[in-house]
Amino acid sequence: MPPGIHIPSVLHQPSLVLNESWVALRTVPVRHALHLMFTGAARALDSDTFELYEFERWIEQEVRPQESSVRTVRKPIRAPETIVLTRYKGVPVMLAPFCRRNLFRRDRHTCQYCGSRPGTPELSIDHIVPRSQGGRTSWENCVLSCRRCNHRKRNRTPAQAGMLLLSHPQQPRWTPLFELGQESIRQSWSRFVRHEAS
Repeated sequence: MPPGIHIPSVLHQPSLVLNESWVALRTVPVRHALHLMFTGAARALDSDTFELYEFERWIEQEVRPQESSVRTVRKPIRAPETIVLTRYKGVPVMLAPFCRRNLFRRDRHTCQYCGSRPGTPELSIDHIVPRSQGGRTSWENCVLSCRRCNHRKRNRTPAQAGMLLLSHPQQPRWTPLFELGQESIRQSWSRFVRHEAS
């Protein structure tokens, strides 16, 4: 392996968690998915047949070509891509927590004033109503701004600066797509996860 390149362990790859109604709830690392299966709290979902497997039956399955597996002393075990909880029927409204990373995801690395995408180092978090005017750090009051727009707006509201927002900022709903990004969504999740950002 070339120096500087890190290949994450299969145990850290995401598994999609569904409730008993097969509604996506969240993702967990494969190691946690296997633990949930081992304790009887979840069963693995075969992405080809949609058959559910308890832990004992799952570990007896042969690893298919192009399929991730966990190495054990005895034999490799298929890494579950999707698991279904056995005792959870609820469908919570899950909202994404406010943090810098999630704000960049919500705004798609785009300046919310001019629409440019200059790259992460050139973007900053702008308070629509400046903190000096009582503005809070929240989903509804924070957007990404490029350096040029940030300099133009300064310590003013958009109205005071004669600027317009491209969209009305709000707290996004959590989805596996929002958490992981489009490139990390598995093909086998397509039945359960929408393929557009929330």
